Amino acid sequence: MRPPVHRQSRATPSTPRSLVEVWPALAGLSAVFLFEMLDNSVLNVALPTIGRQLSASTTTLQWVTGAYSVVFGGLMLAFGALADRAGRRKVMLVGLVLLGVASLATMFVTVAWQLIAVRVLMGVAAAMTTPGSLALAFRLFTDDKLRVRATTLISTVGLVGLAVGPTVGGFVLTFAPWQVLLLANAPVAALAFIGIRVGIPADDPADLHRDPIDVAGAVLGTATIVLALLAPTFFVEAGAASALPWVATAAALVVGTCFVIREKTARHPLLDLKLVARPLVSSGLALKAAAGLATAGLSYLVTLQLQLDLGWTPAQAAIGMLPQVVVLIAGGALISPLITRVGLTKAAWLSAVAVVCGLAVYTALGRLGYVWIAAALVLVAAGMRVVGVVAGNNVMRGLPENRTTIGAALIDTASEVTTGIGIALSGTILAAIFPGALTKAVWSAQQTVDFGDAITYAGLALTLLSATLVGWGIVRGPRAESDVPASSTPDATDA
Repeated sequence: MRPPVHRQSRATPSTPRSLVEVWPALAGLSAVFLFEMLDNSVLNVALPTIGRQLSASTTTLQWVTGAYSVVFGGLMLAFGALADRAGRRKVMLVGLVLLGVASLATMFVTVAWQLIAVRVLMGVAAAMTTPGSLALAFRLFTDDKLRVRATTLISTVGLVGLAVGPTVGGFVLTFAPWQVLLLANAPVAALAFIGIRVGIPADDPADLHRDPIDVAGAVLGTATIVLALLAPTFFVEAGAASALPWVATAAALVVGTCFVIREKTARHPLLDLKLVARPLVSSGLALKAAAGLATAGLSYLVTLQLQLDLGWTPAQAAIGMLPQVVVLIAGGALISPLITRVGLTKAAWLSAVAVVCGLAVYTALGRLGYVWIAAALVLVAAGMRVVGVVAGNNVMRGLPENRTTIGAALIDTASEVTTGIGIALSGTILAAIFPGALTKAVWSAQQTVDFGDAITYAGLALTLLSATLVGWGIVRGPRAESDVPASSTPDATDA
């Protein structure tokens, strides 16, 4: 089936011709993405303090962050489908109100389970708002070049928050209680609410999806994603020798199969699988998944290698990760020139290949010294920075206008799930090859060799899996490029 034809209309008085014309909307959408990127990274710094003040165990602290991620990832598809029916702007605004209320509730937390409940509410709010940020940004413009620039701006704001979040959080904790870190979400939510309320018009009823919601599909889809997110966590925490991760994996496969059967047979499916099979959509999702897998897995391995193998302190290891942080933030400047030169589809391919090359460099040369580790970080970060924007836009271009929010939810879900898989795959291989405790103060000579072998095998597994996803994405993608550059080809169509 051919993907939908998207013809770019020429600018009209009602069509924005620059980002400046819609700055309130972009400010609001950027605030939404800032919340998503900043939330867990800031809170992680405060976990030791929270554990002491709330007398929380290690497992309980893991659920303070894990509950948010599982709820966030599990509900995105359901809320994406709801937003395409009830209105993206409306669902976004309700989610921002919930975020503000949940943040303020932090003031009344006295025990750990209350904090976990607050984090669950924040996860629900994130699931209501995050997919909508891409969908609304996409719908602000009819020009692909402006869409990419808007998405680049929004993602850059979020990545800056991700980079500075831990530092800011640590500074705040020197003079303020940990609750301040979560209370800060309230003004962010207020800023986002005002920007979106003022800058984005209400959804046109004619643009909404009118089919009834597939409740059974929503339940099965949510359960599948929750299990898919829990299984990698169990592999890392309980180990491959435990039955728990395998049971969770089997359950995810069974429930996922039931979800697919339901969506193929339902009269009004939650997720039309024929849409997912469209070249731009399936290709974009595969490339985005490869980038998420690679970035998470490489960051996990490098963090362990710098501290445990090379003997760096946590502060030195943080500095060692700076090449990745700098490229993720500054790499936005590469996106528009690359698209202008080769087009959206080829830009996605090239950036995804860079991700695989970065993993290959780490696998082959990472044991030889930090220079090669830094080179791998730069390659993966550069590829991820471009593919994160371009592949997302390609998915949106491949969907009908009344399915854009669930499309954005698919993008975020693919990234969330493969992030968990990347960490779990790396952790499981390390546990299988390295004998004893990784955190032991002194390693034997054999353990040092085993650790080097473990990161090589883990890097190889990540490289092969990412390469498979990228290969699938390229094969599934459109064969001809007709989107170079969008602003100069008003009548360009997708192949």
